[in-house]
Amino acid sequence: MANAALDPHAAIATTASGLGATLTTADGKPLARALARSQRRARRRAFLLVLPLLAFVVITFVVPIGQMLQRSFYNDGFSANMPQVSAWFAQTERGTDPDEAAWTALAQDLVASAEARNIGVVGTRINYDMPGTRSLFTSTGRQVRRGLEPPYREALLEINEDWGDPQLWSVMREASTPITANFYLAAVDRTRDTEGRVQQVEEQQRIYLTLFWRTFWLSAVITGLTFVLGFPIAHLLATLPMRKSNLLMILVLLPFWTSLLVRTTSWMVLLQQQGVVNDILVWMGVIGGGQRLQMIYNQTGTIIAMTHILLPFMILPLYSVMRTINPSYVRAARSLGATSWTAFRRVYFPQTLPGLGAGAMLVFILAVGYYITPALVGGSSGQLISNMIAQHMTGTLNWSMAAALAALLLGAVLVLYWLYDRLVGVDNLKLG
Repeated sequence: MANAALDPHAAIATTASGLGATLTTADGKPLARALARSQRRARRRAFLLVLPLLAFVVITFVVPIGQMLQRSFYNDGFSANMPQVSAWFAQTERGTDPDEAAWTALAQDLVASAEARNIGVVGTRINYDMPGTRSLFTSTGRQVRRGLEPPYREALLEINEDWGDPQLWSVMREASTPITANFYLAAVDRTRDTEGRVQQVEEQQRIYLTLFWRTFWLSAVITGLTFVLGFPIAHLLATLPMRKSNLLMILVLLPFWTSLLVRTTSWMVLLQQQGVVNDILVWMGVIGGGQRLQMIYNQTGTIIAMTHILLPFMILPLYSVMRTINPSYVRAARSLGATSWTAFRRVYFPQTLPGLGAGAMLVFILAVGYYITPALVGGSSGQLISNMIAQHMTGTLNWSMAAALAALLLGAVLVLYWLYDRLVGVDNLKLG
């Protein structure tokens, strides 16, 4: 038997048996099993080391996002507080006219909800699908506290004749189950009629698909502009001596040291009609005093401000890749007869694609989710879908609608990421 060191506390023994040989440790256990046990201990130790960070990410990132996305398809504001009428909807088919049992269940639920002081929650849930109905529930709740006598149909219609609206009953039927797809339908400018068929909303209410299209189009334009502006800057930084390159790099990194709000408001000062840019153009005679350009509170302002803010995210990945490109490659191409353009197009530029891909992905994804800058300089035509999500979160308090819009935006970004991976390959990205 020959021994070798497995670790400081064990040795390997080789035992000959017939035509083969089995490696064992000093205590006679198979070496393969001992190695497997050692690897399991190493993996367990590594897992325990990253466990605090993993728990932090799950608790502060994954769980809140999951709970928020759950709101996009789960809302029990009506079903939990109106159990009797919800049970009637569950027992009848769509299109069934409300009978006395339905009116009785509705009346009793309204009384119970009013006494429990959650009638506002019920009205808010219905108001999401049928705007203007929250006041119907709250006003009825105040009156039914004083008593409601049968027949309940006539009593409720006497309070407000809108209780007989078939559209209202159709919306309540949709809300009688906590799981619903109505928020996703609304997010793509769709709704349901009284028969439950999906149809487009009125033309003046079709805003979400327009905002989605504008968001991705402006993000693509901003990504293209950052490439056009950032590529020569990154090339200059990569080809200059390190001393000068580091000095100029400070100018690239300077925006990171300045508040986003400060940078955005600075552009508001520069771009307004009585601002610095228009004053310079008038002074140079490019435009007349009465022909000042409208460069703010529109898409132009959004593009200019966001291009400036996101430009470093394109320059830095490009610079990190260009710095590693050997200049002798281009010189060799020139010595073999290639023109400057041919050498750049066929030798230099292909080597910068990993940095270009990383920069483009960073800029595009960041542009899709921006909302502070478009809110300040975009006006009505420069708003993005993120501004509507923020409006539903802080203004209308329709978190379910905000979650549905955010889920669709997240899904679209993931699809684009998947397409990029299939066409280019994520493994080819280089961030530094």
